[in-house]
Amino acid sequence: MCVSLMLLLLVCGAQSTHFYGTVMTYYPKNTNADGSLTVVLRYKLSFHDCSTRDLWQCPSLNCGTQTSLVLNVVDQESSGEWCQREGIMTRRVPINSQFQLELTGFAWINNNNGIMFWRAVTGVELRNRSDIGQANTSPQTIILPALRVPSNCRRDFHLLDFDPDGDEVRCRYANSSLSECFDCTTPSVLSLSESCILSFSPTSSANEGPYTVQMVMEDFPRQTISLTQNGGLTVNSAISKIPVQFAVRVDPAVPSCTEGLYLPRFLTPTPANKAQLYAPVNQTLSISVNAEANVSRTLELLFSGPHNTNKSSLGAGRFLLRWTPSQEEDGESHPICFVVQSITSSTTKYQSELRCVIVTVGNEPTISTAVPSTTTPTFNYHPYNNSLNYNYSSLNNYPTDFDQQYNYTSYNHYSINNNYPTQHNNYPYTNHTNIHHFFTNDTYTNNNPTKNSRTYNNNTSNYNHRPFTNSDCSPYYYNIESIRDFYI
Repeated sequence: MCVSLMLLLLVCGAQSTHFYGTVMTYYPKNTNADGSLTVVLRYKLSFHDCSTRDLWQCPSLNCGTQTSLVLNVVDQESSGEWCQREGIMTRRVPINSQFQLELTGFAWINNNNGIMFWRAVTGVELRNRSDIGQANTSPQTIILPALRVPSNCRRDFHLLDFDPDGDEVRCRYANSSLSECFDCTTPSVLSLSESCILSFSPTSSANEGPYTVQMVMEDFPRQTISLTQNGGLTVNSAISKIPVQFAVRVDPAVPSCTEGLYLPRFLTPTPANKAQLYAPVNQTLSISVNAEANVSRTLELLFSGPHNTNKSSLGAGRFLLRWTPSQEEDGESHPICFVVQSITSSTTKYQSELRCVIVTVGNEPTISTAVPSTTTPTFNYHPYNNSLNYNYSSLNNYPTDFDQQYNYTSYNHYSINNNYPTQHNNYPYTNHTNIHHFFTNDTYTNNNPTKNSRTYNNNTSNYNHRPFTNSDCSPYYYNIESIRDFYI
């Protein structure tokens, strides 16, 4: 018995410190002629090298039939620290199914949590939802195998939490009572919010080193729904759950936490975190990622996404990610996450903030143009004070209550009265803080000069328009992009 245990430990020790986490999501696809449902499950497996494999199991044996499994490399860290691969598993399951898939194994990387064995659980819910009339789709997310932060710098990792069904997505740590992990010790230097923000605060050098993060992401309906099965089941709790597991390395303190020096800083035109992009089938999407870190020897882009995403370096901190979606991915939304890593010596590495985008396969939705109103509204006044630059680009953003106050700097008035000078705000007038303008049918006055005696500029501080009504003056057009027919 003792010999067997020693042999097991030796075998495990030879394979030790190699697991860097996993993520799994799923999409229900077509209903087959026999009444079964096809579901595609995508997962990431991250290990120290690209040769290690592991398989998801169905402990309850009710997961249907696996019809295909393809495993491909996504990205690899340049020094060989980690390799991430993507598995695409297709299963044919009975309609209205619900089941769990489980990934278990030994040898997380050496970590300050003291965790060795791993377990990850995906809860798949494929019963028909009453609110959308089809099976549920899991939240869509992704993560890199290892994120870095210096011990003296605060950082918030805003994890991607997109749900194709429009559900509310919440994050939490895995729970041993739900058999979501073997050892569920949470990282002492990190805090996780329900809104999927993983936060790190500066800590002492004694806490430096790697930590394992074992999270669960769940989707909650925004209203009470029913799931079709034997008459229906009312649900207002989590519908499905997916594992999100990775490592965070707390590195030695950096001389400066200012981005752009040691820590890479993203530059335009790098997309914002959680930006939604669109890519039609068989058309290549290009994502430009630019960054700078002045105190660095080299920069490299690390990413996670579809396995057929191509990465290229254009030099001087400029990179390009290119992905061409296939017909099978039409209508789906796929995440891509990335960081830029700077290397200042052979061993010192610093990472930028984490950024993710969601790519929806299909054409970008068109925005309908608002039809101008032909009626003159009746209201009292429309004051503007203490201006800021706000730009409303649709009717939904434009205020509907004309009796309330709004802040602008950029606004132009266009007269439809021939006696009133057009575009009067384009004429310069200085030193006009707290000047009150009074509108009448015939004059534009400041303490009652005639309309042509002074000219004005719209860049003001406390530039007040007196309350007035339709009886006070002729109507004037207010122009904010597509909105042209509001009267003030």
